[in-house]
Amino acid sequence: MQQLINIDVPDLDAAMRFYTQAFGLHVGRRLGGEVIELLGGQAPIYLLRKPEGSAAAGEDVRRYARHWSPLHLDVVVDDLDAALRSALTAGARQEGAIRGANWGRIVQIADPFGHGWCLLQFLGRGYDEIAD
Repeated sequence: MQQLINIDVPDLDAAMRFYTQAFGLHVGRRLGGEVIELLGGQAPIYLLRKPEGSAAAGEDVRRYARHWSPLHLDVVVDDLDAALRSALTAGARQEGAIRGANWGRIVQIADPFGHGWCLLQFLGRGYDEIAD
């Protein structure tokens, strides 16, 4: 199985600037005027230009204010403090303090388009520290 990550955004150029600066990704291709492919992670990310208020799922419409979703993405980094600084400088908002766990450290952020993300730094054996 191969994963592709699709992220709806209202402004492709602003999203490209954010994700390249915040996460160190780079542009792979522009697919017409509505999609930008970002590379540099384990799965390509496709930024999809979708206007605010356009049809989303079911009866819902797209909103780019901060919203909750049961799905979010984690970005695993070597240096959580440096990665957080980069994300904040690029326009992310930190949502809560950095927390420690047996497996490492984590902090929640929101991108400028309302999507939630977590930055993770594994320590020791990472998730193997808590695996059965």
